[in-house]
Amino acid sequence: MKELTVGEFEKIRKYIKDNYGISLSDEKKTLVHSRLRTTLDELGFNSFTQYFDYLISDKTGEAIKRFVEKITTNHTFFMRESDHFDYFRENVLPYIESEYSSQHDMRMWCAACSSGEESVTLQIISHDYFKKTGQNWNSELLATDISTKVLDKAVDGKYPTEALASMPVEWRTNYFTKVDNQFSKVTDEIRKNITYRKFNLMDNFPFKKKFQVIFCRNVMIYFDTQTRDSVVRKFFEVTEPGGYLFIGHSESISNSNTGYQYIKPAVYRRPK
Repeated sequence: MKELTVGEFEKIRKYIKDNYGISLSDEKKTLVHSRLRTTLDELGFNSFTQYFDYLISDKTGEAIKRFVEKITTNHTFFMRESDHFDYFRENVLPYIESEYSSQHDMRMWCAACSSGEESVTLQIISHDYFKKTGQNWNSELLATDISTKVLDKAVDGKYPTEALASMPVEWRTNYFTKVDNQFSKVTDEIRKNITYRKFNLMDNFPFKKKFQVIFCRNVMIYFDTQTRDSVVRKFFEVTEPGGYLFIGHSESISNSNTGYQYIKPAVYRRPK
């Protein structure tokens, strides 16, 4: 078994922090070793130093892509932290309907969409809401992640049927079609309004239009305070006045350092 030395772990830890904002504690050394050792074996490297040199010198992008898949954690499921979806339906959507009634334009961003469960849920709720108003709204949703692997799953839109059990029956009936005995697929009616893109939250935000709603849940828990505040300030700059930011219930942000107003646990708003 190839040992991951303290020095090698420090190099990898710094690389992850500098490029992806993820802070790894000393206790994560074993995790990093276990996730990367098979890659070393497959590539024929005798040490983590050889692997790291290969990683930073590779020009194809394949090494980085594979590294990201190994290191990042992508755990999500439908209706996760469901009170957020209730608040979105009962408070955020009525506000947007009233405030933007002349434009009929809603802009949402799932900033760490993983395999798409969150973005699909938001789009279903939005579709149901605006359908009942009888108005034709543009409710396109941008969904981003740093992992190509989970983005491919999100674009495919196919999920184990048992994973839909937490959804209302009418959602499963109206917005999913059965592929076989094990899988169901999101209908084109929902998928056509979701745009999936690879994006690193450490990069500059290139968006020309601001968002009324941003979901970035259970990602910033991996950031240190400085990185988290920096990312949230960038979120603030691309949030419409009066717009909302949803984060994970295990996360918190500094109101004084970011400009957002606290609304309720894990829900913040940019003042108008």
